[in-house]
Amino acid sequence: MKPSLIYLFLTFLRIGATSWGGFMALISMIQKRVVEKDGQIENETILEGISLASVLPGPMAVNVVSFVGYKLGGVKGALISIFGVLLPSFVLMLVLSHLYLAFGDIPAMNHFFAGILPAVAAVIISVAVSMGEKSIKGWPQILIAIASASIAAFSKSYLTTLAVLVVSGVIGYFYYGQAPPVKTIQAKKKKQQETQTTETPGRAIVYSIILVTVIAALVYFYEGQNVIVNLHRQILLTFSTMSLTQFGGGYVIIPTMQKVIVDGMKWLTNKEFVDAIAMGQITPGPIFISATFIGYKLSGFWGALNATLSIFLPTAILTIICTRFFNQISKSAALIAVFKGLRPAIIGMIVSAAYTMMANSGFTVFTVVVFVVAQLLVMRFKVDPVYLIPAAGIAGLLIL
Repeated sequence: MKPSLIYLFLTFLRIGATSWGGFMALISMIQKRVVEKDGQIENETILEGISLASVLPGPMAVNVVSFVGYKLGGVKGALISIFGVLLPSFVLMLVLSHLYLAFGDIPAMNHFFAGILPAVAAVIISVAVSMGEKSIKGWPQILIAIASASIAAFSKSYLTTLAVLVVSGVIGYFYYGQAPPVKTIQAKKKKQQETQTTETPGRAIVYSIILVTVIAALVYFYEGQNVIVNLHRQILLTFSTMSLTQFGGGYVIIPTMQKVIVDGMKWLTNKEFVDAIAMGQITPGPIFISATFIGYKLSGFWGALNATLSIFLPTAILTIICTRFFNQISKSAALIAVFKGLRPAIIGMIVSAAYTMMANSGFTVFTVVVFVVAQLLVMRFKVDPVYLIPAAGIAGLLIL
């Protein structure tokens, strides 16, 4: 039975409220809740979503949410899931933006984040172990995972990451490239037909395009006649263009955003920009949420809403379209072989994300103790990360 839209909203709202630490942290929370606890989808679906998001522009985390939401509830499910996962970080960023612009820095948040990082790293490792147990079979995949983790840990280039994925996919194609038994294909096809949504995505996408076109036409018509409308037009075009032209996730967009927002548009000072990125890191959800702060400074709540939708929605719609296409070719024997190479590579990258997170937080006595305790609680006692991660942040506030 397909999950309800209410389930999707509440589930991703919960995930969005506790996904501190960026892309892999959010993916880990999805895996813990939607795969392990609720059993709505399989690990392979998450890995397929990561693979697709890796080659699309924009915020990878939200693109994966769009992929999963579409798999579970069609176009409506994708949009509801995106709304739910972004709402907590959007609201928190609004509050932080108001406090920052009114009073300045908020040092306590740095201590909170220092406690959260090692706990998130522990959750990510537990997810990598869980995925690895189900998806990695045999020495070829083990070696791919180790190589991927090692390369990703020491190289921050998106091109390197993309090269690892391409090479892993090619290895999978040639090593595992044999057609699966006909019965396997038929069983998979039957299962997809049983779970396939009855909604036609084309209609919703067409409506979305018509709506965006009408809004753009109205904004263009009034350009120069209304200062506020002109500002919102600039916000919409600036953030949607950056989102659609940046590949590689959140950290890749930072230099581009600085060039455009600080050097070009002069919307922020250098210090304000750095603080906006910092606030994006200490809030749950994707680092792209820093756009909310910029929009808020420019035009209050409506500016924040405009900037947030403009940076997340275009690539989310693109992901929905690509997911529909992906569904049609996912039965290909060649693609199945490619994913046998891609999955261990992605799992290796998940491990490297945890290492990078610990390295950024510093291997102090406090962070190591939090990591070990969190690892024990998650893997041995199955403590829900929803409670564990905020508790680690509170420990950072009390101890540091």
